[in-house]
Amino acid sequence: MTDVRNKENGTKDKIVLRTRNITKIYPGTVALDDIDFNVYLGKVNVLVGENGAGKSTLMKILAGIEHPTRGEILLKDTEVNFKSSRDASEAGIGIIHQELNLFANLNVSENIFIGREKSRYGYIDHRAQEEAAVNALKRLEHRIDPKTLVKNLRIGEQQIVEIAKTLLQESDILIMDEPTSALSNEEVEVLFQIIDDLKKHHVSIIYISHRMDELLRIGDYITVLRDGHKIAEAPMKDIDLPWIIEQMVGKNDTSTLVKKGITELRDVALKVENLSLPKKEGGFLLKNVSFSLRSGEILGLYGLRGAGRTELLECLFGLHKNTTGNITLDGELIKNEDINQRIRKGITLVPEDRQREGLCTNLSVMKNTTLASLYNMTKGFHLIKRKESEATNQKIKELSVKVADYNLLISSLSGGNQQKVIVGKSLLTNPKVLLLDEPTRGIDVAAKGDIFNIMCDLANQGYAIIFVASELKEIMSVSDRIIVMSKGKITGGFPITEASEEALVTASAAGHGIDHGSD
Repeated sequence: MTDVRNKENGTKDKIVLRTRNITKIYPGTVALDDIDFNVYLGKVNVLVGENGAGKSTLMKILAGIEHPTRGEILLKDTEVNFKSSRDASEAGIGIIHQELNLFANLNVSENIFIGREKSRYGYIDHRAQEEAAVNALKRLEHRIDPKTLVKNLRIGEQQIVEIAKTLLQESDILIMDEPTSALSNEEVEVLFQIIDDLKKHHVSIIYISHRMDELLRIGDYITVLRDGHKIAEAPMKDIDLPWIIEQMVGKNDTSTLVKKGITELRDVALKVENLSLPKKEGGFLLKNVSFSLRSGEILGLYGLRGAGRTELLECLFGLHKNTTGNITLDGELIKNEDINQRIRKGITLVPEDRQREGLCTNLSVMKNTTLASLYNMTKGFHLIKRKESEATNQKIKELSVKVADYNLLISSLSGGNQQKVIVGKSLLTNPKVLLLDEPTRGIDVAAKGDIFNIMCDLANQGYAIIFVASELKEIMSVSDRIIVMSKGKITGGFPITEASEEALVTASAAGHGIDHGSD
């Protein structure tokens, strides 16, 4: 293995894996162009770049999922050629995917051991798998029942299962692609403790995240990609946040969050009264939630995981038939209607899990953009392709979606551009109320800025927006008003002029709800 001297302590850090001139060309685009990437033994090797910079593509090549157009991969100074992910796994390279690689119809233990099942007398040993799964989840300080179907887990719990599955492979090189995007602060701390332990056992970590505070805290080395090119590599101790942003975007601009502020007082678009959602096993996921939302307003919705934020948006969108209470849209009471009726009346949802709930990954950019509004593009039983094409081009232009050809698969786009397509799909339904559930999850700093600017532009056009976010700085940057939830109840309501991080955190930890936030 190649040695690189560490200037801080005079020791030599070994390079356990390197790429030389790795290039990946897709039809119409060069995703990677002559990338030289180094992975240091027993270190956290941070990889950053805007969405579309090529990070995930490079990781898929290292994990054997994609194959380079040209270039070399050297593992311990020996050239390797992975024909499949199994080849990479057998060579000691594991990956925690940004988009969860789980089977919804299988239970937790079956997902954790998929493709490498434990057997006894020629049959799968489910008991042994369940015991091993419990131990792996305990390491992550979770008590998820290994017999639970993955489709019944929340997105954060699914992320924990994905991490547990990969940790059990005991890889020498572990790729973590946005591993904390759906985790709570407490879960992130547990993961960082595991990373420290892995480093002590000489496991090399490749870490991708858009949370800059995480990178500065745990990183040992950093590599920056921009538009498929390697821009810089440096020891983390030698750089700071402005340096990272400048290398990523080509300019020193850390101001990606924008303030809007209502310019005129508009009518109430949505009024919610005593909305409740019972649990199957008793109790409530939501209890007597009441608030109102004006046209042109961005209402921030904050709370800890499990507070009921996602359930609230799902009830407004018509996903739960056992909801009680009143929902009034533009003065009209809406109740017991299916999703199609809610969409046609003017309520639309951008879901938290864009891959499973927001996109059809086997369809093109155009088909994903127009999927929810095809009723506006048909004549009789025939789809008018001209209308579909014009609508897609319009949203691509308005939302600055980076795509060479709208006939390309949606999966070929970066996470930030996929998110813009989902927003465009929602806007083509001509909504009055736009529900955004964690719209910046798993996208980079610049793409977040794009999403926030889009939100503000839409609000200024008169759209009423509910914005769910877990990061305090984000929700305080674009919201006109913020309501806080805890245990299915509203525990605080703040005009943005009175909101503070301390007040929001205090309200989110409250055990008993009060009714705030109504105009």
